[in-house]
Amino acid sequence: MIQKSSPAPREVFMTHVTDLPSDVAAAPADFTYDLLVIGSGPGGQRAAIQAAKLGKKVAVVERKAVVGGVCINTGTIPSKTFREAIMHLSGYNERGLYGASYSVKDDIGVEDLLRRTTSVIGHELDVVRAQLHRNRVEVISAEASFIGPHTLRLRDVSGKGHGDGWRDVTARQIVIAVGTKAARDPNIPFDGQRILISDDILDLTELPRTVAVIGGGVIGCEYASMFAALGVRVTLIDKRPRLLDFIDHEITDILAYQLRQNRMTLRLGEAVHSVQKEDGERGERVRIVLASGKEVTADLVLYSIGRIGATAKLNLEAAGLSADSRGRIDVNEHYQTAAPHIYAVGDVIGFPSLASVSMEQGRLAACHAYGVPTQSVPELFPYGIYTIPEISTVGKNEEELTQDGVPYEIGKAQYREIARGQIIGDEQGTLKLIFNMDTRELLGVHIIGTGASELIHIGQAVMAFGGTVDYFVNTVFNYPTLAECYKTAAFDGINRLGSAPTLEPKLEPAQEVGVVV
Repeated sequence: MIQKSSPAPREVFMTHVTDLPSDVAAAPADFTYDLLVIGSGPGGQRAAIQAAKLGKKVAVVERKAVVGGVCINTGTIPSKTFREAIMHLSGYNERGLYGASYSVKDDIGVEDLLRRTTSVIGHELDVVRAQLHRNRVEVISAEASFIGPHTLRLRDVSGKGHGDGWRDVTARQIVIAVGTKAARDPNIPFDGQRILISDDILDLTELPRTVAVIGGGVIGCEYASMFAALGVRVTLIDKRPRLLDFIDHEITDILAYQLRQNRMTLRLGEAVHSVQKEDGERGERVRIVLASGKEVTADLVLYSIGRIGATAKLNLEAAGLSADSRGRIDVNEHYQTAAPHIYAVGDVIGFPSLASVSMEQGRLAACHAYGVPTQSVPELFPYGIYTIPEISTVGKNEEELTQDGVPYEIGKAQYREIARGQIIGDEQGTLKLIFNMDTRELLGVHIIGTGASELIHIGQAVMAFGGTVDYFVNTVFNYPTLAECYKTAAFDGINRLGSAPTLEPKLEPAQEVGVVV
């Protein structure tokens, strides 16, 4: 039986609403705070710390018992640590060298995977707590809701407050960084044991033999590939005809091939009609009926059809704001909402919903709020997708450039061509460069394979300086490393043009502007 275990107790270290200092009203211009941040995830943390470094009086309001938001507690950090534990214990990276049956540990259990996850979560919580404390950011354990454009009511949610457990505070500027929560279909009987959302994964007590994942987005693909690497039979269902359709199609084709090599069944272009639990000869299982009439039966179902902004309790109307049908808030290029003194950052504003991007959005919002010049290039934000194998990409893909009518050429390198690829046993990895046919300027880098999310930063840096594909030909990479793929791919691309490499002009570092946190 797969069931939820009791969560480990976590330290509560936030200020309760009724414990706030009595002199907080002495803030400049009669505002309680210069900046009030709602939510302590990556975007909220960076906004708060940036403002604090500018000498502002800052508070972060967090309704959970601990800081860090979904990123640290149930999302990015747990899932990526879970993945690393799977990669190590299953011996996945070494199977190319020692055979498909190789593993570091037989009979891998959930406790083996969660031991590492719990440790990393605890460490990250300590880091965030120390950063906020060091920068004198006040952290308030409360649920916030607007009662005016500059005024919020904070209700104590810890159960340890006194009296009515609420108070009103004002702020000159406000940052909404409440993140998202998993979307749920009201017709599906979620129980956290057999039918789960991603937040429930860390509460499993044993690994299932079969899993069905509904939703082929980033989270669905990541967890589906993790279970498949453990030898679990996985069926991935999505109504779209392609996985991750915002990624270069050649890269997602490679991903689909490798997922099938891990015995995963892909049901693409299929809509779900119903999901029900049932008892059978093998005990309780879940039956999924597809709109096409097909049926899928599994021990466990993971429902991963997107996320919605956690804005329902903010009473946005009192501040003159609104959210769309999925709880997301519209912002301009400076992350300002319809009320110029209120900013929104992170997953609550929608795509790309990445922790790294949220951090930068928080920093940029705080800098704009206080008139600090900044320099950032949103179109060069990299994407990291931690499937097995992992994917990372920056810049334009082939489909986008074709649609825009930009003449381009590509250059590719296979990991199996590189000594390091043979050493680590990854013969399926691919690095792909896309560059302008006329100017040879680098337009995009797309990688699938070991270390993709680390390798991508080389291409990102060259693109930020307006470099060409010739840079990779004229530079030297350590040997043997996966970074050599850049040189191999560059030669491949230039050979396709039928021309010789040219000298790359010396690049002068851009002058950094703004405050770095």
